Parts: sequence; C-alpha cells; structure tokens
Amino acid sequence: MKELKNILFGVAIEQTYGSLEKQISTVVYDSRKVEKDSVFVAVKGDIVDGHKYIDKAIEKGAEVIIIEDKIDHDLSKTTLIKVQDTRIALAVLADNYYENPSRNLELIGITGTNGKTTIASLCFELFTHMGYAPGLLSTVAIKYEGHIIQATHTTPDPLEINKHLGEMVALGISHCFMEVSSHGIHQKRIHGLNFRGGVFTNLSRDHLDYHETFADYRDTKKSFFEMLPKSAFALVNGDDKNAIFMLQNTRAKKKSFALENYADYRAQILEHQFTGMQIKFDNQELWTPMIGNFNASNLLAIYAIALLLDQKPLEVLAEISKLKNVRGRFETLRGPKGILAIVDYAHTPDALKNILKTINSVRTKNENLITVVGCGGERDHGKRPKMATIAASLSDRVVFTSDNPRSEDPDAIIADMEAGVAPEDYKKTLKISDRKEAIKAACMLLTNKDILLIAGKGHETYQEIKGVKTEFDDYQVTKKILLKLS
Repeated sequence: MKELKNILFGVAIEQTYGSLEKQISTVVYDSRKVEKDSVFVAVKGDIVDGHKYIDKAIEKGAEVIIIEDKIDHDLSKTTLIKVQDTRIALAVLADNYYENPSRNLELIGITGTNGKTTIASLCFELFTHMGYAPGLLSTVAIKYEGHIIQATHTTPDPLEINKHLGEMVALGISHCFMEVSSHGIHQKRIHGLNFRGGVFTNLSRDHLDYHETFADYRDTKKSFFEMLPKSAFALVNGDDKNAIFMLQNTRAKKKSFALENYADYRAQILEHQFTGMQIKFDNQELWTPMIGNFNASNLLAIYAIALLLDQKPLEVLAEISKLKNVRGRFETLRGPKGILAIVDYAHTPDALKNILKTINSVRTKNENLITVVGCGGERDHGKRPKMATIAASLSDRVVFTSDNPRSEDPDAIIADMEAGVAPEDYKKTLKISDRKEAIKAACMLLTNKDILLIAGKGHETYQEIKGVKTEFDDYQVTKKILLKLS
C-alpha cells in the first residue's frame, strides 16, 4: 500500500473533493483492472474515454478518481481529484508509485522514423558484451536480467514503463535503452522520465494517419529533446536535414554523428559485400557482418552513445565488430543455386528505398532483384503509391501483396499502391493478395544467384485480417518454400 499524498506529489491538481488521507493499492487507467483501494485515472483515448467508466471503477472498489472533465456521480465515499490533463497525471502518478526509477539508472531514449529498434537492441547487446546487465524497452521485446517479454507497443504506457524500470533498479541494472515513438511522446507516456540521453536517427514520412501532417510529426519528435535536462546529452544524425531543428531549444549537451557531413562522431565505409563491410570510426577500422549505409549510421550512433556513457573507444569498437543484425532487420537466408533472401521490416518509403539502394550498390547486376512488398491497412494511405514507386523503380520484379490489411480490403490497398507505378515499370509487377502465395510466386521466379527482398513485416510473426491475428512469419515461410526448391 502507498500513501495517496506521496504518489500525488508533482500532480497539478485543480480541485479536490474528499479526503487525501488514504492508502492506495494500485494506480490504473483501465477500469477492468480496478481493485479495492485503487486510484482510477480517467484517460481520454482516441477511441475510448475513461470518464465513461467511472461508475464501474467505483463499483469495483476504486478509492480515488482522477478526472479532467466535470462529472456527475455519487462520490460520497470516493475522493475526486480534477486535473487539466489526466495523461500527464497518470505519468506522474506512475513515476511516484514506482518510486521514480528513471532517476536511478542511465535511461537512453532513441527516436526517429527508422533505426530505433536496431540502435536500442544493439546498445543492449553491446553493453551486455561489455559486462553490464542492461535493460531494453523496444518494439521487439522488453528485456532485462533473464526477463524477455513480448512488446505490444513501441513505447509502453507510463505504468508499464515505470514498473519495468522499477524492477530493473531493484535488480541493480545501471543502463536502459528505450525506443521513444511519436505516439509515446504525444500521448505523454514518457512524461516525467529522467533521461540521461536522447538520440535522433532520422525523419521521413510515417504515422501520418495519426499526426495528419509531417510538421506535427516532426514537432512531436522535437518535443522529446526539449524535455531533456541539462545533465543529459542530445545526440543527432547530422546527415538528416532535421537534426538542427531537433536541437533547437534543448537544454541538453548537443552532439552529432554523421557519415557524410561534419559531426562530433564520424565514420566511413571502406568496403561493402553481402557478407559485411569494413568501416573506419575515428581512424580505427573494423569489420561488421552488417551492410548498408543505414547500418553504418546505426553503428556509429551506438559508438557515440557508448562514448557519451563514458566507455573506452577501443573496447567499444572491439565489441561492435561482434554485433549481428537484429531479428527482422536485413535478416538473410540462403537458398539453392546461390539464391539470397532478405527479410526486413522496411515499412516506410525511406526505409524501403534505403534497403533497395543498399542491395543494388552491392550486387553485381548479373542477377535479378525481386521484391515482395505490401502496405498496412488503416494506416497512412499517402505512402502506398510512394512505396510502390520505389519498389518498382529499384527492383527487377515486384510482387505487391498484403501486409496487415486489418479491416481493409487487401486488393484495395494494392490498388492504391499500383497507382504509384510508372507506366514503364508496370510490366515488372504482379499482384497476389495472399502473402504466402506472393512469397511462393516470388521464389518461383528466382534463378541462379538471384536476390529476394521480403519487406514490411520483419520481426512480426502474425498477420491481422478482419480483426483476427493469425500466425505468419516471413522468415519461416520463406525458409520452408526455399527448402522445397532445393
């Protein structure tokens, strides 16, 4: 049990009805999770308004209700606290309830359109190899000290974040690497967290179904850096035109990394093959099994983060050379007759362009590059033709298929994509809405030493169609099909 007054510390209270001299068991914002002596925070979601469930929360034993709207309920035994923003209140309550865990470890937040998962996951691996017991909060999983929990959101809600951070602190974990999504920033999920550093990877079109405009998406990312304290560092990708914008108004120590432009941390690709690349970091060379400018940039960011966390450069480089691709990010498998298949999460125009350009820069052009790609349903419609334009112009053959169509008609999504295909590229394309059949058809097109890219799902192991999730793993499906061809 916790003292209500203690967990209310820092909450901007407008009005109070009832006693604050109470013992609290839990803090929740989902009425289904209310138990005796809970604090129920009525959060306004995009679909559900928690204010509609106040009666249910009281019936289940909530002792305290926190609201931002006026309400008319029987509150004779329940304390009512009115605030301006219940999302912010929830974040502050969560931080206090779990005893401010982010102040007791080195929390690094990584934001941007692409590269968040790779950088966070590889930082976790790097610090593990260097003898630490770090924590990870990522799209793929939440990991620390033997715990591996499947993630449901890129950035969890404040209660889940602080719960995991609290458990990390109790286990003596010193560093945690966390993906920070635009949704997480906008919905105040990271409000009140004490970040040791913030990292900006890049910015391109994504999530415009939520943010509506690119400017709003960009400004949301920028607000993360504005919340960093003076004691933190703000590390940005100097090769992205938005880097300077991200640093405006931040109080944190400003640092940059880049492959092409002047920066505090620089790297240069010396050699590129499908088996890896040779890179020079600050006059020190290393070989990595990863390939692509985007991966070189990611590794440089990881190097910079480690140095900003007081690690020794040569030790960091030695361990970076051992790092391997994150699951679903340029994950490769070999088929018969020298065929190379690549599974990648690329689900934005910029990510797809980067990976196709990387493949084209390394291959001999004596082989065909066949791409399988789709776009998600109930998401930004505007990127569909852009994805198709890129896939068709940078591949020898393209199979358009479904990704996670959700409630949309897969054929309608594919039609939106096809609108972006140039007339001269149309003959390169096929459309097969069933994803497994699309991959199978692409595999049947492969000949000696051809390259197959399957884009869009990466680490995901399901498809969502008409509200139903079914098991689907691009890597495993492709592996089985290629085995039958051998």
